[in-house]
Amino acid sequence: NTGKSYDEFRAALMVKNNEGLTDTYNRFHDADESAPDIVKLRELHGAMDRAILDAYSWTDIQPKCEFIPEFNDEDEEDDVRRPRKKKYRYRWPDETRDEVLARLLVLNRQRALEEGRSVSGEVATPSDTKPKKVSIKKSKTKKATTDADKGLFAVEQG
Repeated sequence: NTGKSYDEFRAALMVKNNEGLTDTYNRFHDADESAPDIVKLRELHGAMDRAILDAYSWTDIQPKCEFIPEFNDEDEEDDVRRPRKKKYRYRWPDETRDEVLARLLVLNRQRALEEGRSVSGEVATPSDTKPKKVSIKKSKTKKATTDADKGLFAVEQG
């Protein structure tokens, strides 16, 4: 099991390095970190992503993580004008993440309709199981906000 292998490797890594989750994942997301155990953790993470996408039969999506800045227009200096190290996340590019989220929305709607639940004011009928096209709109903000602040994404049906 890919998830179990990831979990066991991460647990052993934390014990070996006497680190908690925060320190381990700070290293995981650090583009300058090239220790073999962190590289291996990233590889196992990628294998887990692939296994999950394969479970949905989404073999056309390539889950290749990249080091992406947390905030695009973050100040380069702190409050006392010292250079600040930019924070990165090792994750999928926005296009990949948006595609997966859009497909999950379609699946969620389809399953709700199949179960006869109302979706956005619609009442499901047996012939109404084909998902509608979903697009994700991004809001443009000067600084990134939390998901709770802006919602995870906006949905447009049509």
